[in-house]
Amino acid sequence: MIRIYLPVTHFKEGLISITDEKARYLATVLRCRKGDELIVFDGEGNCLKTNILKVDRKEVCVEVLEKFTCDTESPINIFLIQGLLKGQKMDMVIQKSTELGVKEIIPIITERSQPKETLKITRWRKIAEEASRQSGRSVTPVVNEPMHFNDCISSLTLKGLIFYEEGGIKISEAISSLVTRHSSLSVIIGPEGGFTKEEIAIAKENGFIVTTLGKRILRAETATISAITLVQFLLGDMG
Repeated sequence: MIRIYLPVTHFKEGLISITDEKARYLATVLRCRKGDELIVFDGEGNCLKTNILKVDRKEVCVEVLEKFTCDTESPINIFLIQGLLKGQKMDMVIQKSTELGVKEIIPIITERSQPKETLKITRWRKIAEEASRQSGRSVTPVVNEPMHFNDCISSLTLKGLIFYEEGGIKISEAISSLVTRHSSLSVIIGPEGGFTKEEIAIAKENGFIVTTLGKRILRAETATISAITLVQFLLGDMG
């Protein structure tokens, strides 16, 4: 069944009018027709089963048939702290980490990242929204405004793991020493070129465990997807 995201403020009893780019998407891309059923979710765990009454490129009008709660979320809340990547690599990380179930994403500016990429925050939020819709999630992850590495690390109350290609303990050992099942943790991944030794030292001073994905050096986007997958396998709803 087709799903689409709308903020909670759009939810009303009886009828919902879907306009602008979402109407165009339903009409021209998904080719919805009168009589089709549509699931509308608010990104906060609430869903509406609706029936389409009218479709055109400017407006899609739906009738609410049923309201229900939907929970497809992971039992572990993963907060991804991602060093800014160039171009489409960051787009991929936002998309895939959303599909894998991260709760929140904080882009960070490190010594080796590209500050100009901070201008794409609106794009990243749309990517997260679409990835939530496509993957059947009931919650859309928050994509925060970018922060500088030092500011982010020092302000985080939720500790966790920082991945470093030049050393660290095994991820299974790191997780065992940090959290238990159905908990929360931060996962920090570097940009192209990884973190500097100074940044790793700052993270350790602030209570983060340095861990590794193995002897091979992975591309930055591969490292993020691999790390989130492993954390979900060890603590979440995979495996």
